Amino acid sequence: MALTYEAARTDLGAFLSRREDGRSSLDLLVPDARCAGCMAKIEREMQALPGVAAARLNLTQKRLTVEFRAGAGDAGGVVDTLARLGYPATPYDPGQAREAHDREGRQLILAMAVAGFGVMNTMMFSVPIWAGLFGQELGPATRVLMMWFSGIVGAPCALYAGMPFFRSAWRSLKARRANMDVPISIGVILTLAISFSETVLGGRDAYFDAAVSLLFLLLIGRWLEHRLRARASSAAADLLALQAPTATLIGAGDVLTATPVDKVQPGDLLLVRPGDRLPVDGEIVSGASELDNSLLTGETAPVAVARLVEMGAQSKSKYVRLADKAAAIYVPVVHTVALLTFAGGWALGLGPREALIRAVAVLIVTCPCALGLAVPAVQITASARLFRRGVLVKSGAALERLADVDHVIFDKTGVLTLGRPRLRDTAAAAIAMAAPLARASRHPLAHALAEAAGDGPLAEDVTEHPGEGVEGVVDGRRCRLGKAAFLGVQSHAAETELWFGFDNDIRIRFAFVDPMRADVAQTVAALRARGLSAEILSGDLPGPVERAAAAAGVARWRAGCTPADKAAIVDELTRQGRKVLMVGDGLNDAGALAKAHAAMAPGTALEASQNAADLVFSGESLMTVVDAVDVARSARARAMENFGLAALYNLIAAPAAMVGLVNPFVAAIAMSGSSLVVTLNALRTGARR
Repeated sequence: MALTYEAARTDLGAFLSRREDGRSSLDLLVPDARCAGCMAKIEREMQALPGVAAARLNLTQKRLTVEFRAGAGDAGGVVDTLARLGYPATPYDPGQAREAHDREGRQLILAMAVAGFGVMNTMMFSVPIWAGLFGQELGPATRVLMMWFSGIVGAPCALYAGMPFFRSAWRSLKARRANMDVPISIGVILTLAISFSETVLGGRDAYFDAAVSLLFLLLIGRWLEHRLRARASSAAADLLALQAPTATLIGAGDVLTATPVDKVQPGDLLLVRPGDRLPVDGEIVSGASELDNSLLTGETAPVAVARLVEMGAQSKSKYVRLADKAAAIYVPVVHTVALLTFAGGWALGLGPREALIRAVAVLIVTCPCALGLAVPAVQITASARLFRRGVLVKSGAALERLADVDHVIFDKTGVLTLGRPRLRDTAAAAIAMAAPLARASRHPLAHALAEAAGDGPLAEDVTEHPGEGVEGVVDGRRCRLGKAAFLGVQSHAAETELWFGFDNDIRIRFAFVDPMRADVAQTVAALRARGLSAEILSGDLPGPVERAAAAAGVARWRAGCTPADKAAIVDELTRQGRKVLMVGDGLNDAGALAKAHAAMAPGTALEASQNAADLVFSGESLMTVVDAVDVARSARARAMENFGLAALYNLIAAPAAMVGLVNPFVAAIAMSGSSLVVTLNALRTGARR
């Protein structure tokens, strides 16, 4: 039985996620959304609907999230509006999204293979037409035969390879809009029509090879874009997947055991330290903390919650937006120019056949293939270069922001140092007293203390205070572990330390040693040589921070910084017009990382810090920060060069086609050449000199 319209709307309402305040949200899969133009159009139309508070489209996941005001929530109206815009949508399912993405990739590869086959085999018959066969001019009968063979091979290949563009153009026209696939489709269809007309009438030239060559190059660009989205999605899955691979199980005697998530059973008691991802859905039964919920709410401040719902991050690339705007201008402009070429040529006495050939040549020669390749090719190359150097990039926009930075802020522990502090000689009894509280924290110093103590009981009612310390209950007594001031102690020590003590009882001091990264000074010098200034912000004591600054060659440093201090300093520098790169790894760095113009975190950083960072680097070398800046600047230069090359090409090629100096076949060759130049220029991105 068919589903009625009203029933469908009711059924879609079941996919609304409702909140206690009466607001609701809907997640939809929009597989045909491709560019920033699609994003802007969809978000604008969605926000104009009654009852819609906000709409956000994630191009990487093709996921649209629509938030409704209290009491509203017309899911069917949203889907209907998307359909009218030419974007059919279904309720979002991660498995379905992955399947759609994989299916699109397979279709593009198959279309490319067919187009490539068509190019090679069509050329076998088209080359003799204009170059002669065995050095001899072809006779009329042989020429027509070669044209028929060229059409028999080339036309079916072009029609099949062009289906991704034809379908997109048809959906756009049905919605009474014109995207960049419309002129491409018109150009291909007219080229095939003219070619068959010339073949039937015994004309001199046919352009089947031009049509299939054009599609082959366009499909390469679309496949590169597809691969870029796949890489961005893969990086997000590696760095931001909210499903942790293991969970910390609290067993008998408070023994902590790492166990795979799929082995967790209902009723198990898990330890989730501050900064950790929640491995499974559950209920908080003890302790309090703050959770980074920015991926869900868009708010940078952490909020206290018990459950985190997965949502992908989407960054709108400045250069991609520029390319999309240029492509949006291209559609009406190239239609107008082609129409004027046809009308003007006919009016000047060329005849409809020659005028139409010139108009088709304009459509082909101005195809935005080079423009479409300009940014994706650069970003793929840059991301691949950095990946080989141990840096994961979350998005192309991250590279763009990194290229703009002029000031770098380093955290000390875990960034300038290796983040593997060692506890100095301390009495075993003192370690045993502090260990239950240390086991509940992810701070590197607490981890070192817990490691020295080994397995044992866990403190109860634990609360972490970022930048200060952790408190809880051990053997029925409340205690604290953290900075001296957190325990009400005046300390003038010149080394990294933690203090522990029960309420109204003695205080115990633990001292640590954390070795510096070997290339800290080299990194700072290299950044300075590139025009970047540097400073250190640390929550540690002045003595260790001063020594780290001296070893790094950094004159400006601040010790004893709280998370709020770091974020405020980044805000102040931003107000002064500085473009800040924050490099941090701890829970107390997450706010500054989120507020900075660009952010990097080591692979050993807490998940909260990795979530807030734009790039994550692995290994012990800090010079990867310099490598990332170099590649980002190189990518910016290559992208702008590609835009310039594409613009110069169109300024020369379009007038040439209008005056008849370029026929459709030469137009396809010229367009292919411009795409090749742009691609080869992109391969220079980040190359070591």
